[in-house]
Amino acid sequence: MATEPRIAFVLGTGRCGSTLVHEVIARHPDVAFLSNLEDRLPLPAALGRWNNAVYRSLPASFTRKGRLRFAPSEGYRALDREVSPALSAPERDLVAEDATPWLAARTRAFVDRRAAAQGRPAFVHKLTGWPRAGFLDRVFPDARFVHVVRDGRAVANSFLQMTWWRGYEGPDAWGWGPLAPEDRAAWEASGRRFPLLAGLEWKLLIDAYDRAAGLLPADRWLEVRYEDFVAEPREVTGRLLAFLGLEWEPRFERGFARYTFSGDRTQAYRADLGDDDLALLEGALVAHLGSRGYVGNDQAEDTIRSPGTNVRQGEG
Repeated sequence: MATEPRIAFVLGTGRCGSTLVHEVIARHPDVAFLSNLEDRLPLPAALGRWNNAVYRSLPASFTRKGRLRFAPSEGYRALDREVSPALSAPERDLVAEDATPWLAARTRAFVDRRAAAQGRPAFVHKLTGWPRAGFLDRVFPDARFVHVVRDGRAVANSFLQMTWWRGYEGPDAWGWGPLAPEDRAAWEASGRRFPLLAGLEWKLLIDAYDRAAGLLPADRWLEVRYEDFVAEPREVTGRLLAFLGLEWEPRFERGFARYTFSGDRTQAYRADLGDDDLALLEGALVAHLGSRGYVGNDQAEDTIRSPGTNVRQGEG
């Protein structure tokens, strides 16, 4: 009897480095995934059997973000078609109670069809925004979760530069539900500064990740700081593979060797944001930044720490 594939999810707030982490994992020959072609086109799941082989064989220029490429995808169009917008674009986090028989069955079928067609030992999918981990845990009771976290100041800065960020419409229309009263008051007091609102979005989502992690067994949740990943990619990737039950083998090494990891953008927010907005962000996020080892404006060099020290299992 064939062994059922292991199911895992790479999660993050968005603009947090989760795409890079997912794409590196997908270079492993034992990993199945949904491709961007399957997202854009209603292709039969059977065609996905070639995803891994094609992705590993293509030159890096054909898989690079920011151009026409072939790569793993979050698959929100495909989720809309085959599951429901309830999974792809919920207004709040999805919890175990949201796994109604109909929605759970469609979500399970979405993954099972592709995992079976691709025939790899593991199926790894990425989602950003809300964690949805409570819902996914109910549907996939043995799934493992990798949470990629990034400095909230950097995430806020990146949100502001995205054409799809709806924060410019205000928190009543941005798609994340209402701000907590104290955060709403802080935003109003700031003169409704958009950088602060972007930081409050990160804070709101990080709180959801902490709640989700607290409901899962420690051995099924791994938190990885993006800054550590780009500073010590081999060390952190080794921990990721071990967590997912994957071996570092020669075929993976060849794919891994294609990457050049850089921390050049980890501090870009300091140039992109004004001093006043940065001070507002740090004041509003100080507890959340501190809990994950991110420090204040006068200690910038400490935000990238020694190898692996912030790859934390079982912590939100």
